[in-house]
Amino acid sequence: MKSIRNILLLVLISFAAMAQPSEKPVSKKAIKKWVKKKEWGNGLSLNLHATVNTEAFYTAYHKNPELWDAALGFLAAQNLQELAPGKYPIVGEDVFASVTEAPSHKPEEVKWESHRKYIDLQYIIKGKEIIGIADASKATVTKPYSPDVINYTADGNYFTTEPNTFFLFFPNDAHRPTIKAEGYDVVKKIVIKIKS
Repeated sequence: MKSIRNILLLVLISFAAMAQPSEKPVSKKAIKKWVKKKEWGNGLSLNLHATVNTEAFYTAYHKNPELWDAALGFLAAQNLQELAPGKYPIVGEDVFASVTEAPSHKPEEVKWESHRKYIDLQYIIKGKEIIGIADASKATVTKPYSPDVINYTADGNYFTTEPNTFFLFFPNDAHRPTIKAEGYDVVKKIVIKIKS
């Protein structure tokens, strides 16, 4: 009887230990410092756009640092001006880049979207476009998930892309890219998909 009680006690202690959080949450101040130091950049000189959810970035990066290092290292190592349009595998289907050089679109031609399987890194190499950003949890789904996109109607904020600045769109970030900016007919762009 005593041995059964000891075994039950050990099981309870084990469950209690597993229930304890393994790591303390990282403070917003620590995340801000991490972003500013750019150790994540792998030699990348580009900056994050001010709208990027830095907490989501910190979490995603630390969940899969090898994928992020590969993605950001690819971006840093390329002569983007000379990179030909096409698809570039970086880490199999876990990280890949698509380069386009095409006309941007009228607002009514562009849908709100978000993704579950991949995080989007979007950077305009040449030209400018307007990108809308909204909280997907506050948007209305118009087309349910079908790999790897959900479409919405949403009220969001719009930003004109700037040189040396890239966007990150996480699963809760509805975005509406490729909207024509006045005076820019053709835009060269790279989108890197990073498995979430």
